[in-house]
Amino acid sequence: MNARIRATMEKRERGEKGFTLIELLVVVIIIGILAAIAIPAFLKQREKAWGAAVVSDVKNATTAAEAYATDNNGLYTGMTDVTLAGAGLTTSADVTLVVTPKDSDKSYTIVGTHGKLPNTHKWTYDSVTGKTTKTTS
Repeated sequence: MNARIRATMEKRERGEKGFTLIELLVVVIIIGILAAIAIPAFLKQREKAWGAAVVSDVKNATTAAEAYATDNNGLYTGMTDVTLAGAGLTTSADVTLVVTPKDSDKSYTIVGTHGKLPNTHKWTYDSVTGKTTKTTS
């Protein structure tokens, strides 16, 4: 510790007082380059997280829809996002689900979107195929 203080004092005696302007500019440029790389990657990860929230909510809605059908003789008559919410389904912030019974109320589709993603990004679950697909149109 004493040697370090002594070395610093000797530098001051010789007139060396800190970093040069060039050294500081190089550091600022390096930080700028790193930020230019990191910020777009961070924004892309946020979009993926929003999409994952929609997929999760759609899966939870399918479970609630099956419970709804169990209580209604296997039919999805009158099932909406409001009735599923009344049955205890909660969605993530900014996620919107649209539930549509079809085929004489024997099957259904659920379309999920996120408010912070473009309206073209939708995830659709079809009870006939049992698959969730992403559409960007």
